Amino acid sequence: MDAKNIIVIGASAGGLKAVGELLANLQPGLPVAIFVVIHVSKRSSVENICRYLQKRSSYTCMAAANGQKIEAGHLYVAPPDTHLFLKPGSVRLTAGPHENRWRPSVDVLFRSAAAAYGSRVIGIVLTGTMHDGASGMSAIKRSGGICIAQDPAEAEFMEMPVNVINNIGVDHRLPAAEIGGIIAGLLAKPEQPDVPIPDDVKIEADITERMTSDINEMEKIATHSNYTCPDCGGGLWKINGDPAQRYRCHTGHVYTEPVLLDKQSEQIEESVWVSIRMIEERRNVLQNIAKRETDTGRPSSGENYRRRAAELNEHIERLKQLLVAINKAEPDTDGYL
Repeated sequence: MDAKNIIVIGASAGGLKAVGELLANLQPGLPVAIFVVIHVSKRSSVENICRYLQKRSSYTCMAAANGQKIEAGHLYVAPPDTHLFLKPGSVRLTAGPHENRWRPSVDVLFRSAAAAYGSRVIGIVLTGTMHDGASGMSAIKRSGGICIAQDPAEAEFMEMPVNVINNIGVDHRLPAAEIGGIIAGLLAKPEQPDVPIPDDVKIEADITERMTSDINEMEKIATHSNYTCPDCGGGLWKINGDPAQRYRCHTGHVYTEPVLLDKQSEQIEESVWVSIRMIEERRNVLQNIAKRETDTGRPSSGENYRRRAAELNEHIERLKQLLVAINKAEPDTDGYL
């Protein structure tokens, strides 16, 4: 049976337990298809996740498969390291670039659901860290869907629901167990008039599905920035009017500003450590030459090499102090919630 409505759920740290609590309180037999993205490691077993959720749900839990037909009464779980993307009536799996450092990405699922099903979508963000989900929830809201966040006070990790609540605004803010209990009531309400899907939502969904973009598409939804992609080195474009403050490159990598800061910091630290290693190697060569010159009766030449090695030691210490200063200067993540 085709699904009348679509429920998309996104979670990160602590998410498996929260999804289980939600499902345990979801009324059986609703005309919905449910899709779940949980941030897990590449080595996680989607079969184990499905078994865990099946014990708590009356809906048929399964790993999502590429080309699979969407059916009511089924719950589809994104496999590790694979984006879960929705088309009208079917599932698409892609190995596209990471969004906000994650694959599968909650934003990818939510945005594609909004583009494919508009006002028939219920988006739910549960416990988790970082910023995945806020942009996708914005797409659902602007496409006429319903937005729900787990109450941050109850969430094991509050950052993801807090970001959605503060940046997007939600229709409901509840403990995970109570979210499942209100779904039937939401579906029983009279259908709202369809809302036109925003062009930028459709364009971004299309870019993600094709795993490529062009200048004309980017110019419609974003403004070119002076920043480069920390993953591939391409130019970054700032998405227009996105409350999550996102940047996208031509390859498809996507970052919110806090995640971009984190990636830049990692690259700076890596570059400084490479510089330290290269300078230490040069210092060691100078010290070896200094010893040989002194041992072979050329103390003046040896002292010259020894002095140059000592100067490099000073540069090494300054670079190490710079690393300490950079780490101390990192912004408090809470400032971006």
